[in-house]
Amino acid sequence: MSNHNSRTKPLMAKPIMAGVAVLALSACDEPMDLDLRGVFGDAPSTAEAARNASAERPSPDNRGIISYPGYQVAVARRGDTLQSLANRIGADAGALAKYNGIQPGDSLRKGEVIALPSRVAEPSGGPIQPPAQVDITSLADGAIAKADSTQVDSTALSPAPQVGVEPTRHKVERGESAYTIARLYNVSIRSLAEWNGLGSDFAVREGQYLLIPVARNGKSPAPFDPAEAARTEPPGAGTPTPLPPSASKPLPAETTLPAATPTKAEAAPDLSTSQTKSTSSARMGFPVKGDIIREYSKGKNDGIDISANPGTPVKSAASGVVAAITKDTNGVPIIVVKHADNLLTVYSNVGNVAVKKGDSVSRGQKLAEIRRDGTAAVHFEVREGFDSVDPVPYLS
Repeated sequence: MSNHNSRTKPLMAKPIMAGVAVLALSACDEPMDLDLRGVFGDAPSTAEAARNASAERPSPDNRGIISYPGYQVAVARRGDTLQSLANRIGADAGALAKYNGIQPGDSLRKGEVIALPSRVAEPSGGPIQPPAQVDITSLADGAIAKADSTQVDSTALSPAPQVGVEPTRHKVERGESAYTIARLYNVSIRSLAEWNGLGSDFAVREGQYLLIPVARNGKSPAPFDPAEAARTEPPGAGTPTPLPPSASKPLPAETTLPAATPTKAEAAPDLSTSQTKSTSSARMGFPVKGDIIREYSKGKNDGIDISANPGTPVKSAASGVVAAITKDTNGVPIIVVKHADNLLTVYSNVGNVAVKKGDSVSRGQKLAEIRRDGTAAVHFEVREGFDSVDPVPYLS
């Protein structure tokens, strides 16, 4: 998929129907779920994160630059294209386009954040510094400089350094949406949209960089820990299972007649010399049997795509626990399974999900099926923590 296509067909969550919003607002006894997640069955709720106030995004300088010690971003103005923004800040439009996954001529929304691959001239006062690294004298001098000259008799002083926490910067990967990213960092979708100038549909694109809002207490949110999902109590734990009717009244015995006369068994020929070696000793098994139609490429395709017939069972590559079941921007399920040694496997472009979050699964157990509409292939990823790795060495 080219950068241009990723811009014209953004990875976005489809708008929520008005009827669902009215239904959510009608629950007057409970605090409103600001992300409207609580009405969708067992979908995780981000209401708590939405109720936690985030600090406002720092104001950019007169060129639109927000500068931190670790990186810089540019904030688009109304009517900007990537080319016009690059001209204003003195950056190379081609480098900006490649770094952010868009084209130089693409239009930008007012307030949209563009990550800079290399630093430009620092704004007045230098980059925003953590409070512990700012000299108190400089802050005092800056306060005096901003005072009314008719009330304070002082000489001209250099601008005071800005103070603030450097936000986490997240690069959007394929299959992610603003909702899943907000849930990943436990921030509200509204704060994420305001910090990054997202549109009313909260659309994001592959390769886009997002600033993660900083809480009012000055702390950056901690990313979602998959180990927490592994510790979730399995569904139905502690609930007694009722006895089926057949347990108290057995079914009547039946005599079954063979459909045909059995044939004489013949010894099978020894094919051991021509058989290929089994791959059962591999650390993981293939989720489906088929051809790899798209190979792993770090940053472009964080897994492999394996073709199979529609309806083919998609199996767990190794034993583990279902850490999450979510959906991509087109509503297609994504299954995440946590394994030993901090490994995760991801299965997307699937349908007819057969497991639930918190289920323990064994190697080869059915998780879902190949979709009967769309591309007949499963997208399979292996991740060490949150970093994607080539799945092939694990399968061979």
